[in-house]
Amino acid sequence: MNVDIHTLVDSDQGLVGRAVHIDPQIYEREGGMIFARCWMYLCHESQVPRPGDFCTAYMGEDLVIVWRDTQGTVRAFLNVCRHRGNRLCRADSGNAATITCPYHGWAYGNDGGLKGVPHQQAYRGELDKERWSLISVAQLDIYKGLIFATFDASAPPLREYLGEMAWYIDAIFDRRDGGVEMLAGVHRWVVPCNWKVPAENFCGDSYHGPWAHGSAMSAGFSARRPRPRDIERFHLYPGNGHCVMGRQPDDASDSPEVVVYEREVRAEVRARLGPRLDLVRPVVGTVFPNLAFVRGTANSIRVWHPRGPGSTEIWSWLFVDKRAPASVKEAVRLAGLRSFGPGGTFEQDDIDNWQECTQSARGTVSRRQMLNLQMGLGNERFDPELRAWTSDFCLSESNQRYFYRHWARVMEGADWSSLTAREVPQ
Repeated sequence: MNVDIHTLVDSDQGLVGRAVHIDPQIYEREGGMIFARCWMYLCHESQVPRPGDFCTAYMGEDLVIVWRDTQGTVRAFLNVCRHRGNRLCRADSGNAATITCPYHGWAYGNDGGLKGVPHQQAYRGELDKERWSLISVAQLDIYKGLIFATFDASAPPLREYLGEMAWYIDAIFDRRDGGVEMLAGVHRWVVPCNWKVPAENFCGDSYHGPWAHGSAMSAGFSARRPRPRDIERFHLYPGNGHCVMGRQPDDASDSPEVVVYEREVRAEVRARLGPRLDLVRPVVGTVFPNLAFVRGTANSIRVWHPRGPGSTEIWSWLFVDKRAPASVKEAVRLAGLRSFGPGGTFEQDDIDNWQECTQSARGTVSRRQMLNLQMGLGNERFDPELRAWTSDFCLSESNQRYFYRHWARVMEGADWSSLTAREVPQ
């Protein structure tokens, strides 16, 4: 690779080269250094609750099938037949003891083993079926219902990879006994933007809200409206490339059903999560590299699947506390449809900007330029109660700088011991 990452990411000066969003060589390197090494989100446990349940996913551009085997263990394999490399499973989800390749009929069990081969006599007894099982991920683990996997056997355990981000995940997905469940259905659409553009937006881009979403907010089509207290926000960096944006702990949603619900469960949630919840309410975040969430009136989890240097396939689900009443679940569903997904007011605002940020970098001269991520530069501080680095003002690009700094280190091939070295002091 001829591109020098050092010349493209200068987090100390708050500068990022535009080539990171469009250069084919950089994109090719991301496949091996990021998506084949990092822990990647696959799906939620509620999507594969019973033995035999499966759903398909991606790790970078690698096709994956998540499959709960007959004994109840969740497994993940490349969704690729070992015979001719055909996509094995074409369905998004389902339940099966075996899946048969539509090309030549090789059949695999939900433990990944090769179970059947048509006309096996043609191999004269020389086909070792045990050798031709599906290719398994190197590691798979589940945290608070979220199923992650990595192709890197040397990657640290998932809990270590998440680090201090784990508490912020708890505050989104494990507030009550039983955790969350995904509402039925998934939105999928392709945007002509680089995957890092939405990833860094969800890191904590509070700057764009009043401008990009001003009309939706003022017209009442969004999940919330701007208030004077919106200035009291936090940009939080718990380390390892993960980023969070939070609000004041008593900052309530605009939905009457959700406001009442949050008031009713506040004591239970506080007892579960501890005193840190009295300081901040996590709202938006990115789990490095490409998992994002937003929680409020509309609760959305999404993955930015890379589809080339200038294209991203977005997968988005709505989620709710499993023990929430039906009226709250319906309020979350309607708010999610209004605000997010391909028809959402917020989503359309963002998509228009994300694609132009990427496509405008295609020009020869444009690609040579640097982007300015200098807002709040040098004004970060470590908050021992929040267990994260935070900005001293509601508007900052500190999280974006942290995100690209970590991206550059992973791209440069830093070993895991240095990548997960504690960025958060003891």
